[in-house]
Amino acid sequence: MVYEGQIRKMKVVHEDTNDVRYTFRLVNYESEDETNFSMNKLIGRNIEMAFDGNIICKSCGRKTNKSFLQGFCYPCFKNAPQAAECIIKPELCRAHLGKGRDPEWEEKHHNQPHIVYLAASDVVKVGVTRTTQIPTRWIDQGAHQCIRLAETPNRYLAGQLEVALKDQFTDRTNWRKMLKNEIDESIDLESIKWEIEELLPDDLTTYFSENDECYTFNYPVEAYPEKIKSIGFDKEPIIQGKVLGIKGQYLLLDGNRVINVRKHTSYSITFNVYDDE
Repeated sequence: MVYEGQIRKMKVVHEDTNDVRYTFRLVNYESEDETNFSMNKLIGRNIEMAFDGNIICKSCGRKTNKSFLQGFCYPCFKNAPQAAECIIKPELCRAHLGKGRDPEWEEKHHNQPHIVYLAASDVVKVGVTRTTQIPTRWIDQGAHQCIRLAETPNRYLAGQLEVALKDQFTDRTNWRKMLKNEIDESIDLESIKWEIEELLPDDLTTYFSENDECYTFNYPVEAYPEKIKSIGFDKEPIIQGKVLGIKGQYLLLDGNRVINVRKHTSYSITFNVYDDE
């Protein structure tokens, strides 16, 4: 089987069994055709991904020598609303004021209900995502467990709440520990959540969530790497090997190699699956 196109973030589905199902996506920007195929079915099989040297901006379709912020050319990185600073720092969002790079886009995506959440892996992480991105956002980060902490009417307020907790909790994922599946099983997210309520400023406690549902994620992995060797198309235009698993937006390959699929958004590749011997 051979597939061609520009890489997009893998689709994820959280099953009732807590298992995570992945779909690889390749698009043709000009025709808007999209090719989808199951990655779970490829675990244990050999693949080859060959980069043809082209990176096509996912916003404007311009060819670019470098991908900025996961798939943009430099002009779109500087001007597109999808690459605005508040994507990384939600506390800077101005959508609720009717402002931003594209107020209409901001209204649709950022002036909407958001969730502040706690994620458990080796430590407890605090994060922000749009309500409609649950549990996708959590899976993309490779979280072991997640719980809602607060529900706000817009991205700005969610960002303010996240900032209020940064002294106690990190807002970054240790991707190396995540990929080695280093998990602290003693973490009790529900207990930690209710301890946090006392730490919040009075003007933010009104958004505290009563929903204590805790999500758990079982990733399709045959073997986790003992060491981490990060690889990518900029240095290795042809990547071959056996798929040992998927976690977050990473493919785990033999030889302790990992590749961040989302980082290579907009890279044009040929994806070949070898027939079983």
